[in-house]
Amino acid sequence: MKQIPAPFWTLVVGVAVTLMSLWVGQNNHWMPEQASEQAVLVDNLFNTLVVIATALFIVVEGAIIYCMIAFRRRPGDDTDGLPIEGNLPLEVFWTAIPTVIVIVLGVYSVYVFQEMGGFTPGEADRGALVANARDSVVSDIRLPLLDDAQLVANSEIPVYGFGASPDLSGNLPDLEVNVTGLQYAWIFNYPATGITAGELHVPVGRDVQLNIQAQDVIHAFWVPNFRLKQDAIPGETTELRFTASKPGTYPVVCAELCGAYHGAMRTEVIVHTPEEYAEWVNSRVATASTNETTVALGADRTDADYLAAYNQAKGVEPTLVSHVTHSMY
Repeated sequence: MKQIPAPFWTLVVGVAVTLMSLWVGQNNHWMPEQASEQAVLVDNLFNTLVVIATALFIVVEGAIIYCMIAFRRRPGDDTDGLPIEGNLPLEVFWTAIPTVIVIVLGVYSVYVFQEMGGFTPGEADRGALVANARDSVVSDIRLPLLDDAQLVANSEIPVYGFGASPDLSGNLPDLEVNVTGLQYAWIFNYPATGITAGELHVPVGRDVQLNIQAQDVIHAFWVPNFRLKQDAIPGETTELRFTASKPGTYPVVCAELCGAYHGAMRTEVIVHTPEEYAEWVNSRVATASTNETTVALGADRTDADYLAAYNQAKGVEPTLVSHVTHSMY
């Protein structure tokens, strides 16, 4: 039987390795559910890395196993191995391929970083500030003409983080939320409505900007389902801009060791439909208004007046309350 040519086997093995690597790359299911538009970009890059890593793993480990079998020591063979000193073309080949792979992956990762807004934190705020400053400048020949850098030099505009994607470059976000990280919780404030909450509520399909700060030490705001993570730095404001793509409740994790209870520094981001988000905002605004009215009406009430209703509901004797109050003061 005529021996099968080596190029044919090389072609068959190459096709098999390629198909297996592509399948693993597209069906690894190692990442959590996608819930933002940015997640697609990150997962495509991750899957590409898995394809390449799988191919390299199969080729390297396959070559090792093949050599262990094909070139194993035969019984009674005590001779030395062949005196092979090197193979220049082979060495150039296995050096050139990783070099090309690293360059391609580097360019691809920079592209993903750009599409996610990594090069443009604070761009929308900076553009709005410059425009407002230009509109408010009074025509006076005695005043020096300020350039854009001088106009924004003293402003609190994020210079770290992820800004808008190139498609939204220069646009103001649909929703802006101020995020404060502290040991060991996240506080979310909505400046447009005055709402403060312990979890993040956002509408689906809307451009959201988080202005992140730290009150004490460095924290890291991480939403695995969004494929986004941004440090919270004391004394600095960092930006994280995203668009949620799927309603649901997703975990928010601190990904930077920040103290003894770092592992418990968790909360949730709740992605609503636009209608549900409007209902949530209205309910929180209504609750805040009711609380303010209650405080205003009860401004002149004493401690005993506040406790009277609770005492009656709990069946506490008024004389006991009077004795406790007297002992406290």
